[in-house]
Amino acid sequence: MVSEQLQQARDFEARYMPFIPDTERPVFHVTGGIGWINDPNGFSCYRGEYHLFYQYHPYSTKWGPMHWGHMKTRDFIRWERLPVALAPDTEADRGGCFSGGAVEMPDGRQLLLYTGVYHVRRADGVMEEYQTQCVAVGDGVNYEKYPGNPVLDGKDLPEGNSMLDFRDPKLWLEPDGTYRCVVGNRTADGSGAALLFESPDGFHWHYAATLDACRNEYGRMWECPDFFPLDGKQVLLTSPQEMAALGLEFHAGYGAICLLGSWDSEKRQFQREKVHSIDYGIDFYAPQTLESYDGRRIMIAWMQNWTNSNCQPMNARIFGEMTLPRELSIRNGRLVQNPVRELERFHGHRVAYSDVLVSSETNMQGVSGRVLDMTVNVRPAGRGYNWFKLHMAKSGEYATTIRYKPDCSTVRVDRTRCGIRYDVVHVRDFLVRPRDGEIKLRVVMDRHSLELFVNDGEQAATFIIYTPESADSISFEADGAVLVDVEKYELNIP
Repeated sequence: MVSEQLQQARDFEARYMPFIPDTERPVFHVTGGIGWINDPNGFSCYRGEYHLFYQYHPYSTKWGPMHWGHMKTRDFIRWERLPVALAPDTEADRGGCFSGGAVEMPDGRQLLLYTGVYHVRRADGVMEEYQTQCVAVGDGVNYEKYPGNPVLDGKDLPEGNSMLDFRDPKLWLEPDGTYRCVVGNRTADGSGAALLFESPDGFHWHYAATLDACRNEYGRMWECPDFFPLDGKQVLLTSPQEMAALGLEFHAGYGAICLLGSWDSEKRQFQREKVHSIDYGIDFYAPQTLESYDGRRIMIAWMQNWTNSNCQPMNARIFGEMTLPRELSIRNGRLVQNPVRELERFHGHRVAYSDVLVSSETNMQGVSGRVLDMTVNVRPAGRGYNWFKLHMAKSGEYATTIRYKPDCSTVRVDRTRCGIRYDVVHVRDFLVRPRDGEIKLRVVMDRHSLELFVNDGEQAATFIIYTPESADSISFEADGAVLVDVEKYELNIP
């Protein structure tokens, strides 16, 4: 049964979405139908396709009472928009349907597990937000909420854990038929943790273990956790709030980190071995993964950051988009990420150059654009160089610059002149593995986004830019001398 609130959201989309021209949307990145989006939800396989839900407020480009928007794809590049899936329309979720996961059940239905929110006023007048976990079941388009919601609440938490910060369940189904989910929580010491819950049927849940805890080391509350095996390791992804900066590895504010380790399923014990950032850009948060039908681990994230989410273009009618889905692997003890291979099916016109000597700012004929997939290989020439710069989306006053300094093995992305007219963070530096002055940069652009992959995915960095699309020049510059190989493809996506 479609509730009044859900039908209202669907009708609002149908009425106003046609007024937004395709030119205001990215070409191949997921956005909402209209209004605001944030975290990806329910990224999962269902009936031979891949479904993606997302936090959605259709009525404005500001965060509001959360709905679940819905899209699906067969190739991670071309997406079909589906009706709004969830609206805050029951007692258990009247304050919003927050983030969660999805899975295909053995009987062919799709199970959604999400955080339901409601508010209670304390005796002293303070309004508190209680967070619980709820389920809904459907056919890939329409969903019925379970009458027994919530299926997890404060009484299911370990002693000392908070029901005010208890959210974002990531759901999966084990081969033996056990449902599991990992949920973010705040512990008694005031910092974050990832809790494991189990269920025999997807509706009746119990606490199983605390997988890992922050202990005030990596931020505070841990949002949007994910937990999965990959290349012989176990991976825990999470998005901490209130991170403290640590060198060039962790920046201050809202982050996204990868904890690598081992997993004893029988004892329900995760042993952490290594921690590092997932993305070194400014606009990356709340990643979620799925295992594709051919066995790949694919990750998608919100291409934005809470710190600058109010810095919107004037008169925007949509705000927020997702990253390009990325294939994950483990290499040299690190999480590696690269654009899904399906992107190559949409490679159009190719322009390539080899061994171009660059010692001052240089343009190459045919190397320009704002919807592209380009790889640049750089290596020293002669006595070497102090820095190399790649200027993207350039025209007159505008440019976004990627700089590599071989002496300290750092990459800097500077979007100060990218068209964002707000005093927010625009520059990010990060370390890369030394390679005797050589570096490989892959840049994927889609109108107003830039995703950088360094040295075959050892590091990634994601940035929103608002440069006018007419700013489409690309140039190469060096202090010293370098040899540059360039392979650039236009992207033709129907």
